[in-house]
Amino acid sequence: MHTGNNWGGSFEINHGEGELVTTSGEYDRSRTSEWDGAALYHHHQHLDETQQSWLLGPQEKKKTKYVDFGCIVISHKALKWILGSIVLAFCVIGLPIIIANSLPKHKSPPITPDNYSVALHKALLFFNAQKSGKLPKNNGIPWRGDSGLNDGNDTDVKGGLAGGYYDAGDNIKFHFPMSYSMTLLSWSVIEYPDKYKNINEYNHARDLIKWGTDYLLLTFNSSATKINKIYCQVGGHQNGSQAPDDHNCWQKPEEIDYPRPTLTCQSGPDLAGEMAAALAAASIVFRDDNVYSTKLIKGAQTLFAFARDNGKRMAYSRPYPADIAPYYNSTGYYDEYMWGAAWLFYATGNNSYLSLATNPGIPKNAKAFYMIPDLSVPSWNNKLPSAMLLLTRLRLFLNPGYPYEDMLQMYHNVTGLNMCSYLHNFHVFNWTNGGLIMLSRGGPQDLQYVANAAFLASLFVDYLNASGVPGWYCGNNYISSDILRSFATSQMDYILGNNPMNMSYVVGYGNKFPRHVHHRGASTPNDHKFYSCQGGWKWFNTNNANPNNITGAMVGGPDQFDKFSDLRNLYNNTEPTMAGNAGLVAALVSLTTTAGNGIDKNTIFTAVPPLYPQTPPSPPPWKP
Repeated sequence: MHTGNNWGGSFEINHGEGELVTTSGEYDRSRTSEWDGAALYHHHQHLDETQQSWLLGPQEKKKTKYVDFGCIVISHKALKWILGSIVLAFCVIGLPIIIANSLPKHKSPPITPDNYSVALHKALLFFNAQKSGKLPKNNGIPWRGDSGLNDGNDTDVKGGLAGGYYDAGDNIKFHFPMSYSMTLLSWSVIEYPDKYKNINEYNHARDLIKWGTDYLLLTFNSSATKINKIYCQVGGHQNGSQAPDDHNCWQKPEEIDYPRPTLTCQSGPDLAGEMAAALAAASIVFRDDNVYSTKLIKGAQTLFAFARDNGKRMAYSRPYPADIAPYYNSTGYYDEYMWGAAWLFYATGNNSYLSLATNPGIPKNAKAFYMIPDLSVPSWNNKLPSAMLLLTRLRLFLNPGYPYEDMLQMYHNVTGLNMCSYLHNFHVFNWTNGGLIMLSRGGPQDLQYVANAAFLASLFVDYLNASGVPGWYCGNNYISSDILRSFATSQMDYILGNNPMNMSYVVGYGNKFPRHVHHRGASTPNDHKFYSCQGGWKWFNTNNANPNNITGAMVGGPDQFDKFSDLRNLYNNTEPTMAGNAGLVAALVSLTTTAGNGIDKNTIFTAVPPLYPQTPPSPPPWKP
């Protein structure tokens, strides 16, 4: 049978000679005579392969050669591919790396921290120096040790009230300003977490907050939903008393050997409201720890219920005219209602707290809209400007509308006017010739109020920037937000040394700072000798500088003439406080640009449900 020829014609294979024959059987010599030898040779070779593949079956394959490495056997071909790939990878990847590493290195210089971040590192250390209780090994203050381990042994608290913070240069634990300080620290961490992280202070700040909130949870029955008392102070001094106590003795806290009574408050909406704010704010900071955050929220709710109890609405300081009132007297509690309710709303998303914070009776009783200049000054005693700014945040970013809008708009307007009052050209407050605003109105320790106001001003600017608003109105005057930021920076620059004394009022910052700080622990040598209640006074009276620098402490500051006396006995000038340093920390982190700009806009709203404006009530029917 003939097979088809793909090149034209047909042919058959002669099994004897492999010659081509025509279909008639004749040998075609004319065609072969036209081929040369090489062509003929290849033709025969082609036919042999064709015979083998078409007629004789598949050709026997050559055996593949392998290389035995003992643990693995691999073919020659695969080995060649692998070796070739390695050589190619080396040329493409390895060789350029070797060349690059051999070239001279030009490292980009590290980001230089600005003055505010440098001061911030130091300001946080003040809180380490103020810790009471059994200190962690990494506390970082070599001249401090365990202290106050017997605090609260006169209470029903199992294990006592060890822990917390000493307030200032004495060894008293005032729970009212301590709570306010924890609220401010938490607020600053909530607004500026990335800044704290980028300068490696985030975990440090959280540790400081937790040290405070762990202690506050001990001061009341935090496992209950209803309480009838709060331990409101540990230690103290009664005016006129000569007995050994925290004012009559000059001893570092590690050597306290006199009784430290615990004061109990059966009422105190101001104290309970501030403590509730502190725990609620901290619950947002620790939202990544659900168990602890939930514990804080529960404690805050219990405290706020105590604060709102109609039968317990007497200022916490009123029963203690000699122990508390001379130092941290409270002048009202409706500002704490607004402040605590705002923080509980952010922590829980429960609208009942927002309804209370925007209840017209709250600002009315707090005189929030009277535009009294003193009420625009934020402090441990006056939460109005802070609370209204915190609620203005809600209006700017979530705009919940009815039924909250009218009151939130009022808070927003008053917040703007408070900011106006800080500006020099509106002459609401006096200023020193050196450029310091006198928010204390000539009173002592002005810097703590200045630092708090600088924080609120800087934060308000960040709120405006985050909402795309370039400024606000002071009456008919449009004020750019840059002007308000300049106020904040000018005040912090004054505190850090840009003042007529050329002195930094933050210990350890700059080359010139107070060396005779009114502080028992800092002024007493860490020489492992015991100094008695009266024996320690020699360290108070010495003209020598303190043997221990209490790094980061912001002292009380200068007078209205920009004069400052670095004398240990002038406590209004040289004594630091927790509330002052909390404001300092918050202001510094808001102003530093080392780690970026702006706030964390959304974290505070994590627990807040969607707020859709409700339908307002229908108007009354028309009567002709």
